[in-house]
Amino acid sequence: MPTIAIYGSATPRPSDPIYEETRLLGALLAQEGFTVMTGGYNGLMSAASQGAYEAGGHVIGVTCIPLERDRGSRVNPWVKEVVACNSLHERIFELVRLADAFVVMPGGLGTLNELVYTSEMMRAGDAPRRPIICYGTFWQNIVLDPNITPYMHSNGWGNISFADSPQAIVEALKTHA
Repeated sequence: MPTIAIYGSATPRPSDPIYEETRLLGALLAQEGFTVMTGGYNGLMSAASQGAYEAGGHVIGVTCIPLERDRGSRVNPWVKEVVACNSLHERIFELVRLADAFVVMPGGLGTLNELVYTSEMMRAGDAPRRPIICYGTFWQNIVLDPNITPYMHSNGWGNISFADSPQAIVEALKTHA
């Protein structure tokens, strides 16, 4: 069963539209037989986990001891399997190592870090090339705009694509499975 890592902000709540869209994404992935893997905590990680869990899917949370110790983060209740890591670096590495594809929902610096790290690991040959799908238009200026910096070339983003609905993400992932 392919594992899909979902990156996204820890701040949205169930009343936010992006939370519900991510929850739907988790449910659709589980219904198609995908395992959902997140960072295991709140916000969009919780939304994807909840959707997959409620649809009967398997949910993996890749957690980080410093986040729990320093920020008081707690594993969301929908995670069925925890992969505990000793550092943020190890956590991101495990997400890249264990996933068959990646979905990047809107987020802040942590999500940007995950997107860049994942793409760079693949570009450098340290991880096999796998699909990275960014949700909506949130990441398009960062990934596609050549005016951001002359040092960041679009070919460095390699296998990133975009999808504008949870259903479109699932359809794209089914073609890669």
